[in-house]
Amino acid sequence: MAKRSDIEAALRRLAPRMPAHEFGSVVDHAVDSPGLKAAMPESAAWLSLVAYVRHTLTEYDDLLEQGYDQDSARHFVLGEMEEILAGWAVRRKLADDL
Repeated sequence: MAKRSDIEAALRRLAPRMPAHEFGSVVDHAVDSPGLKAAMPESAAWLSLVAYVRHTLTEYDDLLEQGYDQDSARHFVLGEMEEILAGWAVRRKLADDL
């Protein structure tokens, strides 16, 4: 199980310009998520970062409520997510995970 400090360090490397209030939310999600308990710190940080941006800063959930399937909704918010991540100096691209 990754320690909070390890996840924080990994997230700082992934998103060095991420605002502090959002940083804390992403770390909290990584630490509290049952599905990430066994994940390496870098994986937990990345997955939590992507989930946070998708669900909090885009219209992803609204698209799901409108009846779009997950793949379609993710397609529609991909560009916006990439922009946000780039603004936080994230070098990894979401398309790399597809």
